[in-house]
Amino acid sequence: MRRLSLLGFALIIIALVALLTIHALFSSEPWVIALQVAAALLMVWARMTFGMRSFHADAKATAGGLVTSGPYRYVRHPIYAAICLFVWAGVLAHFSPLTIFLGVLATVGILVRIRCEETLVTEEYPEYRDYAARTKRLLPGMW
Repeated sequence: MRRLSLLGFALIIIALVALLTIHALFSSEPWVIALQVAAALLMVWARMTFGMRSFHADAKATAGGLVTSGPYRYVRHPIYAAICLFVWAGVLAHFSPLTIFLGVLATVGILVRIRCEETLVTEEYPEYRDYAARTKRLLPGMW
């Protein structure tokens, strides 16, 4: 699970660095700026709610209990949702086969991380099953 999680992390980083390198992550389009500001605010809100108790390159369940407040009340993975929103806003602003590939690469990395983290969190916190049953992964009310 650790290696798979690290692979997911690497895919996200590779996609972000590549998008930055080809100048396709940011845009001066107002709709892109609005979406990316919203993504950044979501990420900050999630981080503040979760606390600074951990960040791991590989997936690990954190001590301190299951967080289900703040943005975690609406989606189980608000930080990954924020990354998706940020990346796809840039991809759509610079729409090309390469940017689509990089957006998909980042998304695959995120999905791999989610799978690994959910497996570990379920083992650590039995109440996660109930939380997962009532809270969507990335899109409130949808998925």
